[in-house]
Amino acid sequence: MNDRIRKIALEEHFTTPGFPNYSKAFTQHIAPEVLRDLGARLADFDGLRLQEMDRAGIDYTILSQTGPSVQGETDAGQATSLAQMSNDFLAEQIGRHPTRFGGFATLPMHDAKVAARELTRTVNTLGFKGALVNGHTHGRYYDDRAYDDFWATLQDLDVPLYLHPTDAFAHPRVLEGHPELLGATWGWGVETASHALRLLFGGVFDRFPGVKLILGHMGEGIPFLRWRFDSRFAVYSHGVELKQAPSAYIGTNIVITTSGVCSSAALAGAIGEMGPQAVLFSVDYPYESTEIAARFIEEAPLDEDVRKLVCHGNAERLFRL
Repeated sequence: MNDRIRKIALEEHFTTPGFPNYSKAFTQHIAPEVLRDLGARLADFDGLRLQEMDRAGIDYTILSQTGPSVQGETDAGQATSLAQMSNDFLAEQIGRHPTRFGGFATLPMHDAKVAARELTRTVNTLGFKGALVNGHTHGRYYDDRAYDDFWATLQDLDVPLYLHPTDAFAHPRVLEGHPELLGATWGWGVETASHALRLLFGGVFDRFPGVKLILGHMGEGIPFLRWRFDSRFAVYSHGVELKQAPSAYIGTNIVITTSGVCSSAALAGAIGEMGPQAVLFSVDYPYESTEIAARFIEEAPLDEDVRKLVCHGNAERLFRL
């Protein structure tokens, strides 16, 4: 380790050996030579990953299977078996570097009760810190009351769910003919933010007030519209009832990471809207540069106490590290 400010990172990916090629939708537009490098980095735990962490001052990272993981599997039974295999593999890697790595479970969200059981196993038996789920499961969104058993389990275990982007189930017509907008540039953020808002307006946080949802990429744009959500919901509620104003859940039940958005202005805006306790550092390894992300958070014009919260203090509190 070097003397750079201590950091904890949460949106940092790996791949399970022999895992089916679910990632085509995520990688099909990436140049072959870049894809080869990404593949090598996703499969690595002991070389480049630790070297980059050390150079950037990242003391600890919570690893997650790269997307879309088992959310891309159509067979529910196969998804369950593969999730268990991936989680057991990750636990082995963490066991070799327990002071550097933690784990997010991959979950078969095809069935809420099965997902809840696997979450319970990974937290209680494998010591995982929560779960990362790659969006919807074949068009099913988790505000559906059928997922209440899952949310109850997440709340009881007191661990967060990281809602990671994925492709929309059906691409909006406005994006047709523009493949550059479908993925990480724009479409994934719209999809993920919309899913998170479904959870909020669907009453998940009212029914389960202890649930913590993590959004990457500076909150997929949600922090910057808190005021408008309150203003327009007051006019267009359409019979939906919430115990609080929509903005009250954003910064409490919903927290965010900086993954993939290295903008000081965006960071200042997110902290201004949500409070310094709701923003956590992350990289999005290996899809983003560790060095750029680390230098960004070190040089952003922040009060030093706030910088410490974002870099490691909030993660220490959220994950009881």
